[in-house]
Amino acid sequence: MDKSMRSILKRVLKPGRYTGGEYGQILKNKADMACRVAFCFPDTYEIGMSNLGVRLLYGVLNREPDVWCERVYAPWDDMEAQMREHGIPLFAHESRDPIADFDMVAFTLQYELCYTNVLNMLELAGLPLLASERNDSHPIVVGGGPCAYNAEPIADFFDVFSIGEGEEALPEMTRLYIRMKAEGRYTKADFLHELAKIPGFYVPSLYEVSYHEDGTIASYTPKYDDIPVKIVKRIIKDMNTSYFPDKLIMPYIETVHDRIMLEVYRGCIRGCRFCQAGIIFRPVREKTPEVLDAQAKCLYESTGYDEISLSSLSISDYSELPELTDRLLSWTNDAKINLSLPSLRIDSFTKELMDKISTVRTGGITFAPEAGTQRLRDAINKNVCEEDLMRACRTAFEAGKTSVKLYFMNGLPTETMADIEGIADLAGKVNEEFYRNPNRMKGKAPTVTISVACFVPKPFTAFQWYGQDSLEDLKRKQDHLLACVKGKKHIRYNWHDAEVSRIEAVFARGDRKLSRALIEAHRLGQKFDGWDEHFSYTTWLQAFANANLDPAFYANRHFGLDEVLPWDIIDCGVTKDFFLRERDKAYHAQTTPNCREHCSGCGANKLGGERSCCPQR
Repeated sequence: MDKSMRSILKRVLKPGRYTGGEYGQILKNKADMACRVAFCFPDTYEIGMSNLGVRLLYGVLNREPDVWCERVYAPWDDMEAQMREHGIPLFAHESRDPIADFDMVAFTLQYELCYTNVLNMLELAGLPLLASERNDSHPIVVGGGPCAYNAEPIADFFDVFSIGEGEEALPEMTRLYIRMKAEGRYTKADFLHELAKIPGFYVPSLYEVSYHEDGTIASYTPKYDDIPVKIVKRIIKDMNTSYFPDKLIMPYIETVHDRIMLEVYRGCIRGCRFCQAGIIFRPVREKTPEVLDAQAKCLYESTGYDEISLSSLSISDYSELPELTDRLLSWTNDAKINLSLPSLRIDSFTKELMDKISTVRTGGITFAPEAGTQRLRDAINKNVCEEDLMRACRTAFEAGKTSVKLYFMNGLPTETMADIEGIADLAGKVNEEFYRNPNRMKGKAPTVTISVACFVPKPFTAFQWYGQDSLEDLKRKQDHLLACVKGKKHIRYNWHDAEVSRIEAVFARGDRKLSRALIEAHRLGQKFDGWDEHFSYTTWLQAFANANLDPAFYANRHFGLDEVLPWDIIDCGVTKDFFLRERDKAYHAQTTPNCREHCSGCGANKLGGERSCCPQR
């Protein structure tokens, strides 16, 4: 690090965000590299360093002997100001080289409100924002992650999107690039055309989008006959043999998750009708307890972390959880390592788990009923009942717990004010359950915290056609719940900013025209929209007005059932017919059993997968 950079880092709040040089980082001789990839996380270092997907793809790309993948994070305000003042372009952590010098700049897109950070990072790198304005001298800009399943609002800024899981796809992309360069036939246009032929890669510029007069989409048309009409997501079929790191980069500063993240399986059997992740990661693919135990030991020996978090969408649905926890506890107890189960369902919370898992024994307990009445829980296919919650709370209270946190949503399809009132009633019943329990902790009052987020309709869910409640309705429901809990002892109420949720809904359901609004928001200074101190709803409304776009067209409008949706260009493996059936069942408050109880024909079985609940037929 040169003297000028050392001087700059003395002026920022957390210089450890930018120093690099961490134990476990991968360094290579750039003169020997045929392809250099800048892997960008469009948020702060502390959040990006905790992302398991980044760890996996960083490692799998660096297994290629002639590929060097380096990390890049969004600089915070203080560092960005120094970079702009001193003319320092956005740089990679490992080499400190400007990312404009790389062959590829890849962004993981975890959340719609990171889009303005993507534009800000491209600007800091000195790269043109629009893909159409970048030429053969510029890096290929790649997007991936959950938001890539509807890439349309940001399609104009990216050359290509990787759809689905990238452990096999991204190395294939770099091999094609290296091969075309070596053969002397590389141009950006030819590379993207060839890449579009590989399953799982969406090149927006190779598809024409036409619109009806009312602004809805008329069609997507490939520009060439040799590229697919729909892009099918990529999955890793055998998780036992898939890449998993044997060591981690160890940060110098505290991050969001300073622990071992042990990925147990991918997918979800449950089918909650509001949940996008449970669909786009189908089918379920599990690792064996033997493989997981070996991976946990390896990472513990290389990091020394004192906590292992079992990572999945719903850890209690892992088919061999008792054997896995027994294997891990056989050595983690002696090593004083905590096991963390962050995604337990209400209906699978047991005394046995409390006795086994140290992080369940300490601290409060969190459950997610999602809705206040049984009718609405059935409508969203949560498949839990009030007695499940009371039984779980009884177990927790008997073990000495006094604090329970309950997660809910408001604005769900078919919701009424009676459902909102049911949230307060359910919190009150949990409170009463504490005092009914003769084995509760004496001399200490309970605390029941209800945390309520605003429902955001997401692509590839049964509710993708449903327009979000208006901002006024969301706030009215928040105020009504506040009145319902006011004066009730031992109940705390937190709620999510409805204005933030509305902007999230706009971009979750948006089309390519929204690129105009993003450019305007960037011009007006928007960034870090997921942070309260940066988000400005007023500025966003100005950006939409400047772009001549109505946010209600995307967030609040009920989409037609026969309408071409912005994300119809993508095949996530689950059929639209399945979503339509689930939508109809939601309006009749009918539930669908989980995938292990009964196959409901979602279509994901066509993708196959080892140790899957949906094996290929």
